[in-house]
Amino acid sequence: MVGGGFSRGAGRAAVALLVAGAVTACGGVGSGGGGGGGATGSALTTMGFGLPDEIASVRVDRFKKAHPEIRLTVNQGQFDEQAFLSAVAAGDPPDVVYMPRERLGGYAARGAVQPLEGCVSTEGIATGDFYPAARQQVTYDGKWYGVPEFYNSIVLVVNDKAAKDADVDPKSIDTSDWDKLAALAEKMNKVSGGKVERYGFNPKLPEFLPLWAKANGADILSQDGRTAHLDDPEVAEALGYAAGLIDAQGGWSRLKAFTDTFDYFGAENPFVKDQIGMMLTEQFLVSAMAGTTPDVKITVLPFKDRQGRPVNMIGGNAWVIPAGAKNPAAACKWIKMMTEADAWIAAARARQDKRAAEGKVNIGTYTGNARADQVIFTQIVKPSGHAAFDDAVATIRSVQDAGFVVPQSGAAAEFTRVWQDAATRVLQKSQKPGDTLRQAQGEAQRALDDAGN
Repeated sequence: MVGGGFSRGAGRAAVALLVAGAVTACGGVGSGGGGGGGATGSALTTMGFGLPDEIASVRVDRFKKAHPEIRLTVNQGQFDEQAFLSAVAAGDPPDVVYMPRERLGGYAARGAVQPLEGCVSTEGIATGDFYPAARQQVTYDGKWYGVPEFYNSIVLVVNDKAAKDADVDPKSIDTSDWDKLAALAEKMNKVSGGKVERYGFNPKLPEFLPLWAKANGADILSQDGRTAHLDDPEVAEALGYAAGLIDAQGGWSRLKAFTDTFDYFGAENPFVKDQIGMMLTEQFLVSAMAGTTPDVKITVLPFKDRQGRPVNMIGGNAWVIPAGAKNPAAACKWIKMMTEADAWIAAARARQDKRAAEGKVNIGTYTGNARADQVIFTQIVKPSGHAAFDDAVATIRSVQDAGFVVPQSGAAAEFTRVWQDAATRVLQKSQKPGDTLRQAQGEAQRALDDAGN
């Protein structure tokens, strides 16, 4: 999903330290190497990755069997930006790192990660197997700096009971008609005695502002990542509309206070408890509900732009090789084996077998590898008998090719912070959409220019 970025103080301090010392001291950065040479024996250490389930463990086991000569250490835990930058600056980074793709451009511009041209060539990584949007999200300045893992799509999840209460067939809901969508959100909203009982529609601001802008015909950043478009009137219109949805349902503070109590991934999720009418969300929430509440009454629909076309802001993580990695050749072998089609297919079979043995619904594994997904969804994932989730699979698959990303830039994290802060000011009613975006445009363009875009 869309995340934050550097804090302006600590993040820049770490980057300054990195640029001042580590880049000049570490070989391989800027050489086009990225795993093109070096010993394949010895140790390989990861960062930002864990082994929570069979999707991870099956692929790791395949690597261990294929490369017994490599001593693997998986440092389990989420990606920690400050720990990563500090390790690179100190000249002692892990060999391979699992990180959010949307941040990659900033690390590439600052020399914190290596270009992978040599890695891709040496290992024969099948770059054409990946979805175009995933490929775009791991390239910066024309070079690959990461290899994508999962492929997270955004869909509209509707609570069927809320739709019925509003006298609407959930399958008929069309997000391209903004007037009808706003009216439906208010109908689904339930307030009793000043207390929210059901929130009608969560448009997911500030995180999904680029999605709303795209639905209104605008991109917030040029395709080359050099020019901010935050002051585009269509972006302001989209922000005003989505924020207006929230205002009409009681305001952002009320939304946050209510949704902060939700158990999104558990048996008491807000759709089971009739706490939400509909919301935009990544498909992994649907996958979680399939496992925990397979009888929940939901309908999963594509999010459409104002011309009626599916629009889908995708995301996910990527594998990268840091500057100064001691074993980039082994890291490259790891990256290939973790993201190739055969690995994903093996993991997806294990997931299907496990869910079947547990009597749980499996809606599949959505990877950045389109060739793997073709096999997964034609040969492995079978109809479950739960129509809501079987239909959800078809919907998610239908929007994958409509995926887009905010292009990479040298100021990726700072740019994200700027537009999220701008949207938040509107939600807090401290600024109007046009004013906040004009301010954000100046801040964003300065950050892009300072980053050398």
